[in-house]
Amino acid sequence: MTVSALTRPGERERPLIKLSEIDWFFCLVLCLISGAGALMLFSIAGSSWTPWAAPHLIRFGLCFLLMVVLAIIDIRVWFALAYPIYGVGLLLLVAVAAVGEVSMGAQRWLDLGFVRLQPSEIMKIGLVLALGRFYHGVSGQSARLSWWLLVPAILIGAPVVLVLHQPDLGTAMLLALTGAGMVILAGLSWRIIVAAVAAAAAAIPPIVMFVLHEYQRQRVLNFLNPESDPSGSGYHALQSKIALGSGGLLGKGYGLGSQSQLNFLPEKQTDFIFAALAEEFGFVGCVSVLLLYAAVIFMALRTAYIAHSHFGRLSAAGMTITFTLYVMINGAMTMGLAPVVGVPMPLLSYGGTVMLTVMIGFGLVQSVRIHRYAEVTSGKGSLV
Repeated sequence: MTVSALTRPGERERPLIKLSEIDWFFCLVLCLISGAGALMLFSIAGSSWTPWAAPHLIRFGLCFLLMVVLAIIDIRVWFALAYPIYGVGLLLLVAVAAVGEVSMGAQRWLDLGFVRLQPSEIMKIGLVLALGRFYHGVSGQSARLSWWLLVPAILIGAPVVLVLHQPDLGTAMLLALTGAGMVILAGLSWRIIVAAVAAAAAAIPPIVMFVLHEYQRQRVLNFLNPESDPSGSGYHALQSKIALGSGGLLGKGYGLGSQSQLNFLPEKQTDFIFAALAEEFGFVGCVSVLLLYAAVIFMALRTAYIAHSHFGRLSAAGMTITFTLYVMINGAMTMGLAPVVGVPMPLLSYGGTVMLTVMIGFGLVQSVRIHRYAEVTSGKGSLV
C-alpha cells in the first residue's frame, strides 16, 4: 500500500490548524441535542440531576473531547486501521457467542473484569471502515455488479448473523442497513437493488415465523395489533402513542408530562425519551429536535461530499447512515410505525454505549473534513 497526500501548508505539523478546520457549528448542534436530552432526563427524574441528567452531561463532555482528539488523527491512520478494527470486532463477537455474559435472556456483553464490553458497538465502526477501505480500491464498474459483491456481502453478513444470535434484532438491523446503504452509495446497479428489495420483502414473513425468537416475533405481531395485549406485550407501544398524542401542539409544559412523571411510559429515559419530549413540548418541540438532527445529517453528508478520497467519502457517509438509522428507527418505534426493537434516540437518550459509538463516528467524520484534501491510494481493494 502506498499513500500520498495533498495538504495545506502546515496541516500535518500544526495540530491547532487542524482544530480550526473542525466544523464547530456541527459541534454546537451536537451540544444542543445533548443539552435537550439532559433537560428531559432532569424533568422525568422529578426535577433531579440524578440518576440520569448529570451522568448524561458528564459522558457527553468526555465523548466530545474524544471526538475532537479523533478528528485530528490523519485519515490515512483510519485507513490503515480499518481491517484490524473490523477483525477485532468480529473476534469479539465470536467470543460473546462462546463466553459472553447473559443478561435478561440476551448474550451481548463480555465481562473483562474492569469493564463490560459490547462488541457489537465496535462493529458499527469497524464495518463502516472496512467497507470504505474495500470500495476505495474497487473500480466503479466492479462496484456496480461483479463477483466483488461477495466480499461486502461477507463483511456485512458475518457480524449480522453473530449479532442476531445474541439475540439483538435492533443492532443487527442497523448493521445490515448501514452496510446496504454503503454498498448502494459505492455504485451498486439499480437492477440488483430492486431485486434485493423484492427478495427482502418476500423473505420477511418466513423470517418472522421461523427465524426470529418468540419474543421478537411477538414484538412484530404486536406492532401490527398492539391493542390485542394492551397490558402486556403491547403496553410499550400504546403508552408511547398516548404520550405523543397527549402533548398536542405545544405540550403540557416542562415537568408536567403525566405519562412519564407517573411512570406509565416504560423506558422513558432510553427508548422512549422522544415520547416524553412530545408530551411536555408537543409537536413544536419534536419538530425542533428533529430539525437539529436533520442539520447534523446534512452537515455530515456535506463533509462526505467534499472529501477527495473515496475512502473518506464512503466512511463519512457510512457513519451518517448509522446515525440517521438511529433517529429514524427510534422515531418510527416511538410513533408506532415500527416494532419496538430497543434502539435509543442518539444523544437524546440516556446511555453511554450508543453515545460513545456515535461520537467516535463523528470523530471520523470530522477527520474526513480536516483531511479532505488528502488523497489516499492503495493498490487493490482486497483484504490483504
